[in-house]
Amino acid sequence: MTQTLKLRHQPGWLLDADATLKGLQAEVPWQQDSIQIFGQRRLLPRLTCWMADPGFAYTYSGEQQIAQPWIPRVLDLRCAANAFAGCAFNSVLINLYRDGDDRMGWHADDEPELDPSAPIASLSLGATRSFRFKPKGRGPDSRERHCLELGHGDLLLMDPPTQQHWLHELPRRRRVSQPRLNLTFRLLRPS
Repeated sequence: MTQTLKLRHQPGWLLDADATLKGLQAEVPWQQDSIQIFGQRRLLPRLTCWMADPGFAYTYSGEQQIAQPWIPRVLDLRCAANAFAGCAFNSVLINLYRDGDDRMGWHADDEPELDPSAPIASLSLGATRSFRFKPKGRGPDSRERHCLELGHGDLLLMDPPTQQHWLHELPRRRRVSQPRLNLTFRLLRPS
């Protein structure tokens, strides 16, 4: 039996979404990382930035991330996300999907550095995109799928134990020509 998917979706949560999107696009120190896939280095299909409190390390897709210092606009968003989620987030992974060709494949945010008892708060800005879920593993429930359309200013909380039992993805959408920016606030355990 599939574990219950524990999500809290707040459409239009961020009231100044237009100004925030524009400001973040200009202020965040974007980079395009690469990963090793089947013996070849490939650029990730999105731009990223990881910000964290001092003393925290984070690795995903086999790559150690270098923490950038918090910028004021992201600190304000973290404070609002902390209050809403009832959690003291200490890091954020920011992704910029430049258009519908940029995407994120099936994965779970279950790296050992992440506190599995904490929610992950995901703020979406820009183009509305599909955000899909499926159970991990194989079995009679493995074909189950759920999809949310995340719009400009929406906040999605993924509560525990979602990451332990479910995968999620942001699929390619070739008809989308506008950017989507996503901030995923996380609680890392001390290293």
